[in-house]
Amino acid sequence: MSVLDIRAPSEQTEGTRLQILRWLKRPGDAVAADEPLIEIETDKVTVEVASPGAGVLREILKHEQDEVAPGELLGRLESQASAAATPKATASMTPAAAAAGVTAASTARAGVAMSPAVRRLLAEHALEAAAITASGPGGRISVEDVLQAAAAGQARSAPAGSPSGPAALPEGVQRVPHTSVRKRIAEHMVHSLLHTAPHVTTVFEADLAAVLADRARRRDEFAQRGAPLTLTAYFVQAAVAALRAVPEANSRWTDTALEIYAAMHIGIGTAVEGTGLVVPVLHDAQSCDLFDTARGVEQLVSRARSGKLTPADVRGGTFTISNHGVSGSLLAAPIIISQPQAAILGIGKLEKRAVVGEDDRISVRPRCYVTLTLDHRVMDGHQANRFMQVFVQTLGEWH
Repeated sequence: MSVLDIRAPSEQTEGTRLQILRWLKRPGDAVAADEPLIEIETDKVTVEVASPGAGVLREILKHEQDEVAPGELLGRLESQASAAATPKATASMTPAAAAAGVTAASTARAGVAMSPAVRRLLAEHALEAAAITASGPGGRISVEDVLQAAAAGQARSAPAGSPSGPAALPEGVQRVPHTSVRKRIAEHMVHSLLHTAPHVTTVFEADLAAVLADRARRRDEFAQRGAPLTLTAYFVQAAVAALRAVPEANSRWTDTALEIYAAMHIGIGTAVEGTGLVVPVLHDAQSCDLFDTARGVEQLVSRARSGKLTPADVRGGTFTISNHGVSGSLLAAPIIISQPQAAILGIGKLEKRAVVGEDDRISVRPRCYVTLTLDHRVMDGHQANRFMQVFVQTLGEWH
């Protein structure tokens, strides 16, 4: 009998946590080569593990919700030639697997773009996409839509007077279970703030008149070349200039030394419907001009919002930018540092403000608050302020 090993992805950085969300096949099921077998969640993205060959799934060694290490053995597959000699070994689907198959088929028929979390919840609750009322952007189904539909179905099927969850809830209270991603984010934030780094935040104000003028001149050209020119591209470029001036901001603290990176891998905080905040990474930002930066940011954000990020897209960040102003926030402090990074840059809402000039004249300028939250073990206030001075000056004197 020829047996193929099924292993967890090994292209993960040290310290990345993997958790099995669900098996897409059951022991005894026939599997095609490269067919998705398992959904695995890393710290930030959901990835599929494909079958290493054609045959029959014979053994599952790691089960749903188990944490696994990169490269760890998850199960075994009997190759197609061996499986053909033992047809009786193919077992019928369990009810849960059959429901997942029906759901996957109905989802494909519906032709609805959905995140991996939504697809998983549909399968878990044996719901069809066509039966869900979508409230997300562009008619997309959100996690909340699926949870509400599942809760409504449970309420209809529950006997009168019986509790609808682990404990009876007061009227008007909705119970929304935590997703694995949300639990990981919460754990990471608490660990960073309370157990690892002393956080300090410095606040500056940036004038974006020069940036807006440059963007107006070049936006059409960039669009024709396939790269929408967003303000985020300018923020990344200005951050590169500031990191060159203060390399300590592009580092990590260890017990024996400060490790300063030559490469600037800048994470871009991106809100994703149904998942939360993910941080795809623009690698080697120090080597990118404005066009390369704009194109790279657009590609990362598009993949994030369509649920197509790979582990490579979210690993290796050395510095992070959180543009929280896109949703109306003026200032956020402290923004929790993504360990083991040393700092995170926050960008507030751009708005017109009355400014008193050096000649005491009042003018209206497009400005925003910017913050640098830093690991105080790594940098002191004068270094943080130097970083911000260069960042703000680069934006204010853009040419």
